[in-house]
Amino acid sequence: MRRRPSKSPTLHPRNRYQGRYDLALIARKYPLLKDFLVNGKDGQASIDFADPAALRCLNGALLQHWYQITDWQIPTDALCPPIPGRADLIHHLADLLASSHDGVIPKGERLRGLDVGTGANLIYPLIGNAEYGWQFVGSDIDAEALAIAEQILTANPSLQGQIALRLQSDAKSIFDGIINSEEQFDFTLCNPPFYASASEAQQANERKWQGLGKAPAGRNFGGRANELYCDDGEAGFLQRMAEQSKTYASQVFWFTTLVASAASLKALPEQLRGLGATDIRIIDMGQGSKRSRLLAWTFLGKKQRRAWRRARWPDTRI
Repeated sequence: MRRRPSKSPTLHPRNRYQGRYDLALIARKYPLLKDFLVNGKDGQASIDFADPAALRCLNGALLQHWYQITDWQIPTDALCPPIPGRADLIHHLADLLASSHDGVIPKGERLRGLDVGTGANLIYPLIGNAEYGWQFVGSDIDAEALAIAEQILTANPSLQGQIALRLQSDAKSIFDGIINSEEQFDFTLCNPPFYASASEAQQANERKWQGLGKAPAGRNFGGRANELYCDDGEAGFLQRMAEQSKTYASQVFWFTTLVASAASLKALPEQLRGLGATDIRIIDMGQGSKRSRLLAWTFLGKKQRRAWRRARWPDTRI
């Protein structure tokens, strides 16, 4: 198992969100944002990051400003992901692919990824397609979330044929019913549910507000039940993902997932080795005091990886 050490993780060097946003400039291109602008302590334009409506509007503005994604709208109860962190995962994933491709990031629609639990926000496929030209399948157990995601695709004709959506009918299955028998994916990714129950999610939310010195309020980043918690929490979800990934060992090059809690990683490397994983990597990510990890594994041997690369990835000699 390889782990890339990082004493103090910062945003990936290719992340577009280094430093501060120039919100005044962005608002000129995305007028809806003007209603949420406030003066920060330094006198620069800012927003109230505790206001869910302001965050949704900011996401729409950033997606349009950086990626030309228009009309990004999600329900008030849907997860509204912080885009810099989601973009970071995409860039680290690109580096992971490059590590298997002579140091060159494989780009273009020949690369195909599966986003498990894509949600209404569709954020990983949107960023991955915009930054690297990859095609995606987004799966989810929430039919309404997929309907919202489909509206985003419809509003952006350039995404037609680039991102497909599939409904997972079995809440306990992760890959079954989504990956077809002869289908191949160059990578999978996932932002798994973190909590084990609604009460645990609520308690964590209350602690966050208390830490900010404010009365408890709703989640500023939103999130529906299936996005926030599952019966066995993040650790249990990841153990199920590892177990089920073995069935598709020859159909996926790299399995990857975001891991929010270091405790969730304790048993996973040993479990994956027991299942036959040939390479396991933990990539530290984060910004400031916030920490997360990208866990990646593959079951392919070196010869299989070379054959996969020759068959599916752009030639690095070109």
